[in-house]
Amino acid sequence: MMHSRSRTALRTLTAALAAGVLVGSLTACGSSSTTTAPADIPAEGTDDGTSLTLWTRAPLEKQAKELVEAYNSSHKNQVELTVVPNDDYVAKVGAAAGSGGLPDLFAADIVYVPNWVQQGLFQDVTSQIDGLSYKDTLNKGHLDAGTLDGKQYVLPFVLDLSVMMWNKDLVKEAGLDPEKAPATLADFAKTAKAVQALNKPGVSGTSTGLNCGGCLLFTWFPSIWASGEDVLNADGTESLLNNSAAKDVYSTWKDLQASGAVAPGSTDETGATWVAGFQEGNVGIMPFPATLLPGLTFDAGVAGIPGVDGGESTFVGGDGIGISKDSKQSAQAWNFLSWLTSEDAQVGVLAKGGSTVARSDLADNEYSAKDPRQVAINEVAGKGKTPVALNFQQAFNAPGSPWLTLVRNAVLGDGNTVDADNDEITAVLAQ
Repeated sequence: MMHSRSRTALRTLTAALAAGVLVGSLTACGSSSTTTAPADIPAEGTDDGTSLTLWTRAPLEKQAKELVEAYNSSHKNQVELTVVPNDDYVAKVGAAAGSGGLPDLFAADIVYVPNWVQQGLFQDVTSQIDGLSYKDTLNKGHLDAGTLDGKQYVLPFVLDLSVMMWNKDLVKEAGLDPEKAPATLADFAKTAKAVQALNKPGVSGTSTGLNCGGCLLFTWFPSIWASGEDVLNADGTESLLNNSAAKDVYSTWKDLQASGAVAPGSTDETGATWVAGFQEGNVGIMPFPATLLPGLTFDAGVAGIPGVDGGESTFVGGDGIGISKDSKQSAQAWNFLSWLTSEDAQVGVLAKGGSTVARSDLADNEYSAKDPRQVAINEVAGKGKTPVALNFQQAFNAPGSPWLTLVRNAVLGDGNTVDADNDEITAVLAQ
């Protein structure tokens, strides 16, 4: 049986990866014009006892509450937090944007950020971000997702990363070194096949969600990046998922599937239970969400996701946060954001609570140092990417997306339609 905590985490992650396609509905609600925060805001903003409002979606309730409580206990300003059910969040933001009723601050799934920036829902805080002495240490993926025409609108709120994890007991039983991370994609496949060869009832070498576009991009894109290739062009209008590294990823998983090393339920897995087998100790090795590490009841190895011939990377997911276009309290809202990126918040709140920090210079801290695996997670965050495209949701996450079609044809089919399927992804991205 899966523990209730694991089920909650699983539902949270699934909701994040399978977010709805309501982003497009904001086109009619938002404005293409942008609001610029006053340039004369002090570096740390203004802390004068102002009441601020903040919205976040339910998957981030734990981190959001901890951050708000810590801020409120140490500042004159007071933040009122509203936690919105994940399935209702996009519609709520859209309705508020259309009526001028957005809160002072709101968080956004990083997949939505480019669209919401394009629609003018966030204030331009370029000069404020440029004034942060540690700007260059902030997670680049989140900053890039919130950048438009050279202007910046969003800071990292909470990070969610994909990493390679393996069950040390199963790997050792398979005759391999449980302390050695797979250095290449082939090493990963070798480990999966070795665990499968144990022929233990109910145990599989690896697992994935072959009917879950979000699960696949979250865990497969990093191998392409680690190989020195990219998944999209610079402006997110062309798919590059027919490059040599991508084809090696597909062929590796096709071979694993054909050899019986992929968990039986993976073929039809839509995301609801795609990590359950590993959580229950029945999968040897798989790319896995870093946020679920604290809930495991067995010893798991952790490393970045390897490329074809080496290197490592990660998909930097999670939420960004910015000042809304409707806020009249930019200086006070910036006080919260500047504090959010400070060591007090990043280490004293997020790291203390087991979350990944958004600053590379704080990766090795007093809390992560207690678990070398958390240090590895924090460090690989700086090597990861967040793909940016206005039509990302439709091209990749939506049920029946062209990305999902490509993967299923490549892994479950004859593998000869990658180029044509990649063109279909581009067609959606370029709309």
